[in-house]
Amino acid sequence: MSDILKSYQDELEKLNQTGNLRYLKQIDESQFKLNLSSNDYMGIAKLGLSLPAETGMGSGSSRLLTGNFQAYQALEDELEKQFGAPALFFNSGYHANIGILPALAQKGDLILSDKLNHASIIDGIKLSDADYHRYKHLDTQHLTRLLKKYRSNYKRVFIVSESIFSMDGDVADLHELIRIKNKHKCFLYVDEAHALGTRGEKGLGIAEEQNCLSQIDLLVGTFGKAMNSVGAYLICNAIIKEYLINKMRSLIFTTALPPISIAWNLQILKQSLGMQKERLHLQELSNQFRTALQELGIQTGGDSNIIPIMIGDSEKCKQLAEQLQDLGYLVFPIRPPSVPPNTARLRLSLSADMQWEDLKELPVMIKNLQSKYNS
Repeated sequence: MSDILKSYQDELEKLNQTGNLRYLKQIDESQFKLNLSSNDYMGIAKLGLSLPAETGMGSGSSRLLTGNFQAYQALEDELEKQFGAPALFFNSGYHANIGILPALAQKGDLILSDKLNHASIIDGIKLSDADYHRYKHLDTQHLTRLLKKYRSNYKRVFIVSESIFSMDGDVADLHELIRIKNKHKCFLYVDEAHALGTRGEKGLGIAEEQNCLSQIDLLVGTFGKAMNSVGAYLICNAIIKEYLINKMRSLIFTTALPPISIAWNLQILKQSLGMQKERLHLQELSNQFRTALQELGIQTGGDSNIIPIMIGDSEKCKQLAEQLQDLGYLVFPIRPPSVPPNTARLRLSLSADMQWEDLKELPVMIKNLQSKYNS
């Protein structure tokens, strides 16, 4: 083995020794009685919807060449109708988050990002030429202190936050972020990846639920979670949309999604708008399950259908997940670098097609397994 390859092998061995080595695992869902790791939060996959009567299976080029099919216009028109502002669609949430900020935030600008924002947001920040600081998770007082210290030094400032955080399941106070951004004349960028479909009367996310859709400058959502599809969008000012079409590299230099995918997204979006009964059920089920865990002294948190079981040690977390899989529950360990060091956890994501009968035995099961590994 060459010295260059050995350096990679040594790093893999370190990951293995700390319980953080990952590998691709073949999963047959039929072997499990409950999938608690899916992002299909609304159970869309089980609705039995038929594919749209759209013929295009390939796009052939980017949207700026021949890939901007009529299906794109129809989807963006529907998004604009629902959100009340122009929409721009992208291939994925990752494409959105690594492209928007590098296009908009330039040298002489500043980005202030919640410490627990998703990796794709962090990557986008690093790709930009702007300076950046991270504020403590959900700590708007720390954010305010940073603004008081740095705001006058920069032309433009972007405050960036998720609405529902992907690993903790907790929710940002968007009204407070809006108050702060207005006071300090900033842009507010909110990623609704884990809220689209599950929150708000029409499923438009936390911004709809908190009644502040029109007050967020850059509102991102993805079809890759509750919509059980692929792709993402930005709701923004018309000037910003035109600017990104001309400047956003991850939009300009990638092949467009095929028309059948875009038409499917439009169908799913319209279906989701009427699923308020399912959204209410999911919230009630999540609250009931979280309460059951807390009553047993299991460390958890959040305020959504994403429910973390805090373990800490990566190896112990991996063993607990494997035990639950053996018992028929599809659960995976979430370990660094997806979460900070020493905060490994089981991330349980509940779906609207689950019932309490499916879950009621699980809290005691987790408690017993934890007791076994702590003894």
